[in-house]
Amino acid sequence: MSDSEIHPSAVIAAGAKIGRGVYIGPWCSVGPDVVIEDGVKLIANVIVDGHTVLGKESIYYPFSTIGLAPQDLKYKGEPTRCVIGSRTIVREQVTIHRGTESGEGVTIVGSDCLLMVNAHIAHDCHLGDRVIIVNNVVLGGHVQIDDDARVMGSAAIHQFVRIGKAALVGGVTGVESDVIPYGSVLGNRARLVGMHWIWLKRNGVLNEELHILRNVYRHLFPRDEDQHGVFEERLQIVKEKFGHIEKVQQIIDFIEQPSRRGLVKVGRSISSSEKEG
Repeated sequence: MSDSEIHPSAVIAAGAKIGRGVYIGPWCSVGPDVVIEDGVKLIANVIVDGHTVLGKESIYYPFSTIGLAPQDLKYKGEPTRCVIGSRTIVREQVTIHRGTESGEGVTIVGSDCLLMVNAHIAHDCHLGDRVIIVNNVVLGGHVQIDDDARVMGSAAIHQFVRIGKAALVGGVTGVESDVIPYGSVLGNRARLVGMHWIWLKRNGVLNEELHILRNVYRHLFPRDEDQHGVFEERLQIVKEKFGHIEKVQQIIDFIEQPSRRGLVKVGRSISSSEKEG
């Protein structure tokens, strides 16, 4: 606890491990099995419990709760875990629950993530690095969100759904099925409406590769599927023509991985984001 600052009103249980340069503000509570790494800030009224690790220089705003028991009636107090990566920012009233024994036993939030006000990360969710979760988003248990994905405000993600790398989930969208890497979904019940072109452009993807990705998307998800053969046949053609391209291979690998929920269905219209592509 060298160089750390702990407010007199904070309650730190015996056994908790506190790193260097940690700030624990007023009315915080830290459980006995918690590990707080160097440079972490608990601003005020933060509760951290269970076998939880807070990564270096992560920040927790008032009334966030980290590592509390899952909302699962099968949970009987097993020593499951919660792990938060470095430099992640957790805003007010965010709840992140620890894992379950019937799941993978751990809830993971990666590094450099931003979880905005009132978001809920349920048991056994796995979030990659640089994920942004906007206000009032709720994740069911066992959700997997890969690096650089964006989930906009008030979206709801069904349990066991997978959201691929750099995918975009629109605001107030209900996602019941898997979203491909770089995909963009929208709607009361999510429909795939294009690719996340804005992210691709901002992250240095060249026009030639954008053109290829546009062709891959249109081939895999044509407007009139009945006139373009079954999906497996279209996927095989994409493999043969474009499988040597890294981002295309990421999409193919995601589609071919085991899934509890299947793929999100395609929307009837092309989104404005795809028109921008």
